[in-house]
Amino acid sequence: MIFVRSALYNLYFWTVTAVMAIASLPIRFFLPDAALAYGKLWVRILLGGLPPLAGIRIAVTGRENLPETGPALIASQHQSAFDTLVWLTLVPRPAYVLKRELLKLPFFGPMVRPAGQIPIDRAGGASAVRSLLAEADRALAAGRQIIIFPEGTRVAPGKVGPLAPGIAALATHTGLPVIPVATDSGRLWARRGFFRRPGTIRIAIRPPLPPRLPRQELLARLRALYEAGPGEAPPKAAGTGSELVENSVESPSARFLGGQRNLFHSSD
Repeated sequence: MIFVRSALYNLYFWTVTAVMAIASLPIRFFLPDAALAYGKLWVRILLGGLPPLAGIRIAVTGRENLPETGPALIASQHQSAFDTLVWLTLVPRPAYVLKRELLKLPFFGPMVRPAGQIPIDRAGGASAVRSLLAEADRALAAGRQIIIFPEGTRVAPGKVGPLAPGIAALATHTGLPVIPVATDSGRLWARRGFFRRPGTIRIAIRPPLPPRLPRQELLARLRALYEAGPGEAPPKAAGTGSELVENSVESPSARFLGGQRNLFHSSD
């Protein structure tokens, strides 16, 4: 049954993606300002197929820790491609830090810049850092919410990858508190695999960490939160804040139908 449901969802995923990729051509050439809204629509449709086809639901805790509007700096765990999609449904104007190689992808690549995302050359050294900070300034001036994956690549559930200090550079430069996010998406959505297993993906948005923490302290706190995972909130002594309230995510389809090298890593 899991094989069948996974096959159905993967077919749905790639069919929707192919159709919307081709349909994006007019937006790319004539309506670039609509690129972000189009990307959000694409993701809502993709994630809307998860409950009926794959038996996967999404539950979020701590949504009160996100600003309703305006700039934010969000540091999320990264276990699967799901994590690179879901933020298009959780914040109003996300700007992902992502690797520049994605610009070469057909259809997707040309939409990255019009949608206001932040492509970074991870081998670019100091110039890449300057580019990251300049792009972050532009994103925040536009009221965007920056999404960065400090682990840099998808990591297996129950593990935490090395945290590159680019998140600390962003936090110091912007003066924004860092909002940590833990997830267990890799349990149900395989990192590089075929299977989508039924269950509930949990996303825990923890209270913001104080702004301008020393780099090592910021990274240590993030690691502790990632190691704790999205279950019970870690104790306050770990710098994580208070108890969180569970809120199930509204079905994306329902919302749609209703209306320096190694300094940082980026999503893959």
